[in-house]
Amino acid sequence: MNLDNLRKFIIESNKTGYASGESGKKEADGSNTIIYESGDWKSHDNYFGGEPYGGRVIVSYKGKPFWIMVYYGKVEKTIKDFSEVYSFLRKAISIVPEDYPFRGPAIFRESGLVYRNKWNGDIKSFLGKETISRDGKRIYIARYIGGLVDQKKE
Repeated sequence: MNLDNLRKFIIESNKTGYASGESGKKEADGSNTIIYESGDWKSHDNYFGGEPYGGRVIVSYKGKPFWIMVYYGKVEKTIKDFSEVYSFLRKAISIVPEDYPFRGPAIFRESGLVYRNKWNGDIKSFLGKETISRDGKRIYIARYIGGLVDQKKE
């Protein structure tokens, strides 16, 4: 499998999913699901919104799970209006780094807010943390982990 094709698909699906403002289909269990398909690739992002939030993205190739990312985050309790934070987060994660296409860039600034993303690993196995700050004070944090799945041949 060409990992560059996986990387390109993840970038494409990130930009058309949550980052674009898409909230997805409401499921019976209260979660939301955003599905994106292109050729043999399919992304299935299922998350529970609210505060805090959590979810996971599964990328499949030809119907077989190939890659996963699990994430969990929250806005600090002192913030009453979450909309500004999540609007800024969507902008940040729409700027997907080509070499590390899982969340947003290492740093993004706009309107007094600062998004930072620190990670270890690569597309095969990674973990990271993203934060948003205002005036040097953290107002949002999320952690994520993932990588390739179901690669062992029997």
